[in-house]
Amino acid sequence: MEDPSRPDRIIPMTTTAMQRATPPPAAASAPHTPHIPATGANRADRIYRGVVTGLALLLPLLLLAQVSELAVNAWPAMRRFGFGFLWHTTWDPVAEVYGAGPLIFGTVVSSLLALAIAVPLALGVAVFLTEFAPRQLRQPVAFLVELLAAVPSVVYGLWGIFVLIPFLRAVVVPPLKSLLGWTPFFSGPYYGSSMLAGGVILAVMIVPYIAAVSREVLLAVPESQREAALGLGATRWEAVWTAVLPYGRSGIIGAVMLGLGRALGETMAVTMLIGNRHDISASLLQPAYTIAAAIANEFSEATTSTYLSALFEVGLLLFVITVTVNAMARILVWRVARGRAVGSRAL
Repeated sequence: MEDPSRPDRIIPMTTTAMQRATPPPAAASAPHTPHIPATGANRADRIYRGVVTGLALLLPLLLLAQVSELAVNAWPAMRRFGFGFLWHTTWDPVAEVYGAGPLIFGTVVSSLLALAIAVPLALGVAVFLTEFAPRQLRQPVAFLVELLAAVPSVVYGLWGIFVLIPFLRAVVVPPLKSLLGWTPFFSGPYYGSSMLAGGVILAVMIVPYIAAVSREVLLAVPESQREAALGLGATRWEAVWTAVLPYGRSGIIGAVMLGLGRALGETMAVTMLIGNRHDISASLLQPAYTIAAAIANEFSEATTSTYLSALFEVGLLLFVITVTVNAMARILVWRVARGRAVGSRAL
C-alpha cells in the first residue's frame, strides 16, 4: 500500500479547486491618453462659441438695422399724416398729400387672388406627382414645375403683356362678365391691365414654390399611412384625402405661406400688369396698385423729403405685413402640430 504521507505522491485536483488556486488575472491597464493642456482647449472652445454666437446674431441685427432705417426715414411722414395714412386714398405729390389705402388694398387683394388660383393647382400637381403619376413621368414633370421658379420676373411680365392679357380679354373675361357681370367683382369695362391680370401672373409665379414644397412634404408621409387607409377599405383618393393630406398639413400650410410671402413682395411682373392706378375698386377688371410696384415706380421720382418719407413709410408697411403673415403662419403651424407628430390624428 502507498503511504499517503509520501511527498512524491501527486494528488489530482478538481476543476473547482484549480479555479480557487489560480490567482485572478491582473486588471487590464487603461490605454495611455496623451495629456492635452486645458488652456488651449478652453481657448479654442471660447473662440468657436464666439464665432457661432456672432453668426447667430448677425441676421437679427441685420433685421433690426433694416427696421430702424425704415422707421427713421418714415418718421416725418408718420408724424405728419398719422394713422390716417393707412386708409386715405389720396396720393398727390404736387399737393404733398399721401395715403396708402389703395396700395395696401391692392397688395392684399392681389396676393389673396393669387393664392385662390395657385393653391388648388399646386396641391393638385403635388398629389398627382406623389400618388398617381407613373414613375417614369414623376421626375421630368417635377423638374419642369420647379424650373418655373427660375424664370426671371421681367420675363413673366413680358409674357403677361403679350400672351396673358390677350388671352384673358378674348377667352376668360367675356364668359365671366356674362355669368357674373351683375356682381361688383366683374363689373365695368376690361382694358387689359387690371387686378385680375396681376393676380393671375402672381399665381403662375408662386405655383412652383407651393408645389415643390408640398411635393416634398407628401413624399415624407410614411407608407404605413396609405396602407392603413387602404386596408380599412378606402379608395385611393380617400386614402389621400383622409390619411396623406392630414399627416402633412403643417408642411402644406408652410408651403402656402411661403407662396403668400412671395406674392406680397413681387414687384416687376405685377408692375407691368396690374395697371398702377391709385384707386380702390371692388371690380377685378379695373387697374390697381401695390406697395412694391409703387416703390419701384416712384422712388426715382421722389424729389421732396415728404415724398421720400412717404415711400419709406410704405416700405415699412410692406415689411410689417410680411412679418405679420409669417408670424401668423408660424402660430398656425404650432397650433396644428401641438408639439406632437403631425399625423397623430390623420386616421
